[in-house]
Amino acid sequence: MAMIKSFASDNNSGVHPDILKAIIDANVGHALAYGDDHYTKEADKKFEEHFGQDVDVYFMFNGTAANVLGLKAITNSYNSIICAEIAHINTSECNAVEIFTGCKLLTIPSKDGKITVEQAKKHLYLIGEQHHAQPKVISITQATEMGRVYKTEEIKKLADFAHSNGMYLHMDGARLSNAAAVLGTSLRAITRDAGIDVLSFGGTKNGGMSGEAIIFFDKSLSKDFKYIRKQGMQLTSKMRYISTQFIALLSNDLWKKNALHANKMAKVLEKELRNISEIKITQEVETNAIFAILDRELIPKIQEKYFFYMWNDELSEVRFMTSFDTTEEDISNFVKAIKEIIEKNKTLTRV
Repeated sequence: MAMIKSFASDNNSGVHPDILKAIIDANVGHALAYGDDHYTKEADKKFEEHFGQDVDVYFMFNGTAANVLGLKAITNSYNSIICAEIAHINTSECNAVEIFTGCKLLTIPSKDGKITVEQAKKHLYLIGEQHHAQPKVISITQATEMGRVYKTEEIKKLADFAHSNGMYLHMDGARLSNAAAVLGTSLRAITRDAGIDVLSFGGTKNGGMSGEAIIFFDKSLSKDFKYIRKQGMQLTSKMRYISTQFIALLSNDLWKKNALHANKMAKVLEKELRNISEIKITQEVETNAIFAILDRELIPKIQEKYFFYMWNDELSEVRFMTSFDTTEEDISNFVKAIKEIIEKNKTLTRV
């Protein structure tokens, strides 16, 4: 039985047919395990096409592992990591970064999820002070947890600042494709060329079934990473089923097509929601996320028909997300349901 599409997360979406076909095509005969198969080698070449030669790519099961192990590779336990207060590594990874790296997270308040050089500077006084964890990495999310996008020049400023102070710049790129689609840039332009050192590249949220990738743009940073990945329980034996997904995603601009569509659907939904006076949109809609404030009484009633997440309970702010497989019909039905519930609630209030 088909379920009504939700607007909770692009993690809830299906798998793009091209990626599903790639998995099925890889399911023929036997292949060498642990990444020695030809699918993984071809996937590595695809990443080189997009990000340039001499990149080091590692596949793993999920985004939390990609972030945590990527950060572990470039830190020591006495280091600290600077990030936005609402960064996924701070709010939604169950302290995994702190547990596996031993590092302290130094957080910066941010309404849109972006941080600046000026904000990061306040932590520089810690450098060289033996009583404090030593800042070693600035971690940013692209697009941010609030759906906002770092422009190329903003990333370059952070990279220059980090590098000039002996630090690295890490990017959580779970929705990097959505950001690149908005900016009209290549994946490389807002990562390697902008000064990113380590990138967690997302596939699941953009039409993949499972699996993420870590990319090191300087191989000296990943010289021991094969051991870190194994110790981190992320070395999958049948790696071809993860890597082949990235062959499909990085071929024929599928990554861009999926992201452009998801972003476009968010704009369509935004336009419809702005016509409903009972809904207040709180963030500029740049990618595939919409944040809005609704009457607290309406939220559970709407969730009975279309699931979505409460984002900020104190503000009664929710998050709606679109995906590569969201259709205008899905949006029309969703908006219709919201309007009907609002009108029914008004009737009950009057009675």
